[in-house]
Amino acid sequence: RETWSKKIDFLLSVIGYAVDLGNVWRFPYICYQNGGGAFLIPYTIMALFGGIPLFYMELALGQYHRNGCISIWRKICPIFKGIGFAICIIDLYVASYYNTIMAWAFYYLISSFTAELPWTSCTNPWNTGNCTNYFSKDNVSWSLHSISPAEEFYTRQVLQVHRSNGLDNLGGISWQLTLCLLLIFTIVYFSIWKGVKTSGKVVWVTATFPYIILFILLVRGATLPGAWRGVLYYLKPDWQKLLATEVWVDAAAQIFFSLGPGFGVLLAYASYNKFHNNCYQDALVTSTVNCLTSFVSGFVIF
Repeated sequence: RETWSKKIDFLLSVIGYAVDLGNVWRFPYICYQNGGGAFLIPYTIMALFGGIPLFYMELALGQYHRNGCISIWRKICPIFKGIGFAICIIDLYVASYYNTIMAWAFYYLISSFTAELPWTSCTNPWNTGNCTNYFSKDNVSWSLHSISPAEEFYTRQVLQVHRSNGLDNLGGISWQLTLCLLLIFTIVYFSIWKGVKTSGKVVWVTATFPYIILFILLVRGATLPGAWRGVLYYLKPDWQKLLATEVWVDAAAQIFFSLGPGFGVLLAYASYNKFHNNCYQDALVTSTVNCLTSFVSGFVIF
């Protein structure tokens, strides 16, 4: 079985897989909702005793057996091959909605190449009479029926939900999103079509670019008026929350959602490692980077 050209290719691939939307938008929200800085205690405990051990286990299994998820579980125990099939089915579900989200993001990227961002004004063809731009210089009245231009752009232009009356009448195909989705699938295909030889080079962009953007947003946010108020709003601890069961459940769900064990990706990536590679060190490094990214993203958001 072929191996990674460089060790850094593997590390960036794992980091690029683990660091996703769950780090950038979900962790800050969950942290604020469950006691602010106090949430870091159950989060760290769940990471040390749940997330990181499973993360390490998948890397070790993949590196030792050097096969795909179905073959690995069949080698462990023939009846366990059903786990491998279940992982493949889960990946199909995840790919269906994750690529859709990327298609939305790509559509926003294309739409941003205008003199005026289309989701900042109420003068577009898809806007309704309820559209209210409270950032405009004009005096506006906000009512219960008022809708921001950003919301109308998302619901009426991107999703076009007004063209559907329900499950019995889904409406026509949105060709603009269909083309964006097709382009995303094409990019994914050509990123992995030659195995780790191509994906190992692609991750140099896909795994590092989000950190560049986060750093720019962090510096920009830190220079805005009231930045420290946002930080205190994010980290102010509510120790009473630690007594609630749902806080610990959310901490476990977040660490598993963030690190991503159980999807077969870590098994596949590690299977291309050299047999005597120090996967224990890799698990500690990549999982620590992942958790720190979640924490820093909170400063960017707040």
